[in-house]
Amino acid sequence: MKLKVSCELDFDIETPTPFVFMLRPRSGALQWVVRDEFRLTPEVTAFEFTDGYGNLCQRLTAPAGPFQVETLAEVVTSPETDRQPGAPFVEIQFLPDAVMSYILPSRYCESDRLFERTMDVVGSALPGYDQVAAIESWLREQVSYVPGSSEIPNSALEILAAGRGVCRDLSHLGIAMCRSISIPSRLVVGYLHELEPMDMHAWFEAYVGGRWFTFDATQQALPGGYVPLAYGRDAADVALYTQFGTPVPLKRQVVSVVRLEDDA
Repeated sequence: MKLKVSCELDFDIETPTPFVFMLRPRSGALQWVVRDEFRLTPEVTAFEFTDGYGNLCQRLTAPAGPFQVETLAEVVTSPETDRQPGAPFVEIQFLPDAVMSYILPSRYCESDRLFERTMDVVGSALPGYDQVAAIESWLREQVSYVPGSSEIPNSALEILAAGRGVCRDLSHLGIAMCRSISIPSRLVVGYLHELEPMDMHAWFEAYVGGRWFTFDATQQALPGGYVPLAYGRDAADVALYTQFGTPVPLKRQVVSVVRLEDDA
């Protein structure tokens, strides 16, 4: 399917403020970016770089006063999410070097404290994909997905205790549980077609069977139409924007995902 995705961010800035944004999708194995736009009002000089996780990052200093960032992209992506029950666990000694950081505990994913709970959840599931699917199902049944219930990232243990959270929070817990049994897992932030309510979305991927697979405990049946913007160990790595200095409140955010009729 071909999707038009867009995001508009409005700020009111008191003093010149450095920002780093992650708002441009990149082409890869699962999506092709046909075109994209990145507009700043007022216009300022921006520099783009690729971070250690392969994300496109835009670095700039916003001037004092009203400041707006608008992004738009047309992306061809799959109408279905790939599933592969039975995909095997990859032993640590055979993991690619680039995947190794995704089996370690991180700021919001305390995987070193969840082994016993995870083993209770996965039971006798076949090591690998089936274990991750069991974790995904358990999250869907036991942790309430409540959009708008938290504005700051919560850790896996905090969400386990609360029993509720936003998409990012459920993903943190899923990631931590996967890592606790040595399955590499990472957080993904981006767009999802027909998400309700429409907003930026977060889900997680697990590395089994020699590749990354998508998992999303917030959706009853995994749809297609995922458009990743950024990958990382947890929310600390994939913020859509990071500002430095005096905090600048976000006045307005508008997210849109539209399926184009002339899709490929």
